Amino acid sequence: MAVNFKTLKSFVTAVDSMSLSAAANSLHIAQPALSQQIAALESHFKQRLLIRSNAGVTPTVAGRELYRHAVLILSHLEQAEVEVARKANVVTGTVAVGLATYSTTSTLSTALLKAVRREYPDVNLFINDNFGLVLSEMVMTGRMDMAIIYAPAQMKGVTLQPILIEDLYFIAPPGTQLPAGCDETIPLAALAGMDLLLPGRTHLLRRLIDNAFAQARIKPRVTAEIESAATLREAIEANLGATILPWAIAGTFAGMEPPVVRRVVEPTIQTTVSLCVSDHLPMSDPALAVRDILDKLVRELVESGRCVGIRAPEASGQETRA
Repeated sequence: MAVNFKTLKSFVTAVDSMSLSAAANSLHIAQPALSQQIAALESHFKQRLLIRSNAGVTPTVAGRELYRHAVLILSHLEQAEVEVARKANVVTGTVAVGLATYSTTSTLSTALLKAVRREYPDVNLFINDNFGLVLSEMVMTGRMDMAIIYAPAQMKGVTLQPILIEDLYFIAPPGTQLPAGCDETIPLAALAGMDLLLPGRTHLLRRLIDNAFAQARIKPRVTAEIESAATLREAIEANLGATILPWAIAGTFAGMEPPVVRRVVEPTIQTTVSLCVSDHLPMSDPALAVRDILDKLVRELVESGRCVGIRAPEASGQETRA
């Protein structure tokens, strides 16, 4: 019988118990089996390790030396088992997440960073804020694990899970004068002739806005196209124009006086925001963990009522492969 952790543990237990019968009971083995293990150790080291008597067993000089080493070895083994088990439960790695520019979900970036840091401190989170087409391409090619985007149904290579529906709002500088009757909503026709700061033409929101104006047979006066939420906010605060975007953007203004915000009607403009993942690349364990946190944050955002003009999509139980 070779020396192994089992035989070393049996030997240490025998020395600690000072009795083979007591040690056998503690180890839940038969005494002859324990005696065989001790004999195997003595044969391996070619030394007598235990002195047996009617009073029990005591270690020899060689036995005391083996006992000292065996205790250290078993202690290291126990520590290794603890460390291995701990490491096995640690989620670690880099996860890249995209949040579409202007989406209500873009306000979740700080909450996502805090939650990941709290629950998975060994995960390195990379957040990208860009417009939807670029994010979807990064997900498709594996450069990004997931993204929340505005997406047309004809996209290929990704799976889209609708997570919320957003209404678009007219957001203007403080003090902007509006036509009578526009206390809560504003018809699109009332925006004719106003200076508008809108996303670029490649952004899905811009296409929805342009389609709404075309439906109302109005030509918008677009004075600037801006893809940066911070730049757009500063431009509105500088009284350079108004925009049409989700309500959450209005909540990011830093001025003492809030902007003028009205839901656009006649026609209403709304869009579905989706979680985009690859339909052919498997998600890593860290990515799955971050996805669960992101799903939870979105649900809490919708249920909390903190943001106006958003709601959960009707449950279909299915994702869309786009």
